[in-house]
Amino acid sequence: MALAKSVYNLLFRRTSTFAITIMVGAVFFERIFDQGGDAIFEQMNHGKLWKHIKHNYENKDEE
Repeated sequence: MALAKSVYNLLFRRTSTFAITIMVGAVFFERIFDQGGDAIFEQMNHGKLWKHIKHNYENKDEE
């Protein structure tokens, strides 16, 4: 209970700190959600994406 009260007093009591907390939280959530989505997409499409098969189609200049 003391933790909840201190978080409330620190972050949510005033409107300005509440708004800043929401904005910062949204930025961090967006970054984490985006990276998680990219990781899932990469895992599901491993071996099908260009960066995985690019070496099959590149010309090698041998001298």
